Amino acid sequence: MEMSPVVANCAMNRERTLASYGRELGLDVLAEIGGGWLDLCCGAGRALAEAAARRPGARITGVDLAGHFLPAASAVHLVTASVAEWSPDASYDLITCVHGLHYVGDKLGVLARAASWLGPDGLLVANFEVASVRLAGGAPGGRRVAAALREAGFRYDGRRRRISLRGPREVRLPYRYLGADDRAGPNYTGQAAVDSFYEPDPVSVR
Repeated sequence: MEMSPVVANCAMNRERTLASYGRELGLDVLAEIGGGWLDLCCGAGRALAEAAARRPGARITGVDLAGHFLPAASAVHLVTASVAEWSPDASYDLITCVHGLHYVGDKLGVLARAASWLGPDGLLVANFEVASVRLAGGAPGGRRVAAALREAGFRYDGRRRRISLRGPREVRLPYRYLGADDRAGPNYTGQAAVDSFYEPDPVSVR
């Protein structure tokens, strides 16, 4: 799946600026960054470089599958890796993912893992569309999945297609990941995206 041209998307807003995080995620990165910011699916790293210049000494990490980083982003820690497999060695005050989950197979797994990487009172915010989550056989799973995420402590804004969580926790979601489809077609962004498939699993731990 990670070799798919849809997943390794180099067109979706890869050189976004720091200001765009306010528009896309409804937050002020510099106000939330504290001592550490982790940006998943960070694109070229332009926004991280801007933040490093304005918050010297802040620990800033960007992770992206494509690894096409700008030279100007060398002041921050940049990692070429799958967000579904990579793990940090420290917690963060802010974790963001701008439109990156659209191209991830196990979206729920990434959200659950990222929840455990937050520092005390840390904030996780990401673009997320529950319509891209399907049950075995292709039935829509959005409403049930949104309810499970809210029960786990997440806040989901369906109108803005945005998910957030304040404070670290070990998240248990009652779903088992089955696989993904990179032929789902365009989502609300107009870009081709990935649908993720799950089956109910009451004992599942992510």
